Amino acid sequence: MSKGRVVLSVTVSIIISLLALLATFYQLHLQRVHNEKSMKPLGQIDLPDHKKKVAVHIRNNGLGPLIIDRLTFVKDGQLYTTIEDCLDLDPRSYMRVSINDVVKRVVLPNAHLVVFETQFEDHESEVEIDHARKQLAPITLKVAGRDIYDNQIKLERDFHWFSRYIQDNDFDR
Repeated sequence: MSKGRVVLSVTVSIIISLLALLATFYQLHLQRVHNEKSMKPLGQIDLPDHKKKVAVHIRNNGLGPLIIDRLTFVKDGQLYTTIEDCLDLDPRSYMRVSINDVVKRVVLPNAHLVVFETQFEDHESEVEIDHARKQLAPITLKVAGRDIYDNQIKLERDFHWFSRYIQDNDFDR
């Protein structure tokens, strides 16, 4: 075998090895993109209001966990970090969650986080329920979160939905 053929065969071997290495890296990139898309959380803000229960939930309908970094409540142009700062209700009458720089929350797939929830007793009238609805209706919730790949996720919803059942006709946003 001549020296030229040896050099050519070594050169072809090196080129084939480099192409195989590039193909492997590209395949790794495609796998990562696929994993990110398949493990993406799909968050939404639910406002259940039925059977004497009024609530605000952050639901994760995706396949990956939703990491919530911050909740911001907006009422009359003012920003608040907790819902109790926005409400004129007895704090013992409802459940709530707080999230700050130290305390983060994770919403697993097909689960929800209770931001606010109250269950009215049978003896409580529609007036008490309407009072809670009136307190919630002017609030907007902004959620700042991320997925496990640190992709930012932002959710926002106003609570005007609660005003649809209020008996008082002169209710304004």
